[in-house]
Amino acid sequence: METRILGRSGLKVSALGLGCMGMNHGYGTVHDKKEMISLIHKAIDSGITLFDTAEFYGPYINEELVGEALKPFREKVVIATKFGIKAVDGKQEQDSRPETIRKSVEGSLKRLQTDYIDLYYQHRVDTKVPIEEVAGTVKDLIDEGKVKHFGMSEAGVKTIRKANAVQPVTAVQSEYSLWWRKPEVELIPTLEELGIGLVPFSPLGRGFLTGKIGADATFAENDFRNSVPRFSSENLKANQVLIELLHSIAAQKKATPAQIALAWLLAQKSWIVPIPGTTKSERLEENIGAVKISLTGEDLGNIRSSLEKIKIAGNRYPEEMEKTTGL
Repeated sequence: METRILGRSGLKVSALGLGCMGMNHGYGTVHDKKEMISLIHKAIDSGITLFDTAEFYGPYINEELVGEALKPFREKVVIATKFGIKAVDGKQEQDSRPETIRKSVEGSLKRLQTDYIDLYYQHRVDTKVPIEEVAGTVKDLIDEGKVKHFGMSEAGVKTIRKANAVQPVTAVQSEYSLWWRKPEVELIPTLEELGIGLVPFSPLGRGFLTGKIGADATFAENDFRNSVPRFSSENLKANQVLIELLHSIAAQKKATPAQIALAWLLAQKSWIVPIPGTTKSERLEENIGAVKISLTGEDLGNIRSSLEKIKIAGNRYPEEMEKTTGL
């Protein structure tokens, strides 16, 4: 597994990380704990060093799972977790008050069974708390040795600049994939200017870019994709044209659609580190295989020209949830 550097602070991680959310949060199934720990250990054996979780996932139980799995390998891995979201009456609310951040970090350290967090993200920007105050609080936690690096998730470029002036931001997490490329407009140029790494979540479009979700797909009752406009039956049907493109490229490269989608992300910038999630051993192996796939300049140009002709149907979030992002 090749490695990459996130940010000017020199945080070295594997070219692909592992998003752990779906192991017991978001997709309608809480998977067997022993099986998920075994999967995480297989990821480590395969060279993956970056593992992503959050206080909100579960809530709390995802951090507990990740902490138990990674404890024997603590010095070999990079743990990323997040603060700043809580559930109130079934809805997400942002809370990044300094006292809340301090309470969150203590809880995360305990659940993760560690003395420090490698990369601590603000999960969503809290418009009620000045970002300078948030960054200052994380700076204090870094000075105290409880946190190594500061990250932000789904933040706008103005907010990132303000935070970075107080405490250098090592990485920004954002959705970015072949079917959501808005970060290319402002975010990626800003990160390049500031020397901040990008960690794309949902790099496989919440499973869509694997080519395994057909136009007639249905999801478990409590799977959050039921509320996502892009996964309505009408939009799933309309977006199959993107899957057809991926299949054609995959056939040329003797790869899978998922591998092409990940290889495309890896080819964009040397400081981009996607974090595809999975609960299956064979999918983990498939994702890791993307690192070995080389897309030439001509390949990338052809993909871009093809994408320009494809109009993606449906928003990536429900309207209320989209309002919580800065993109």
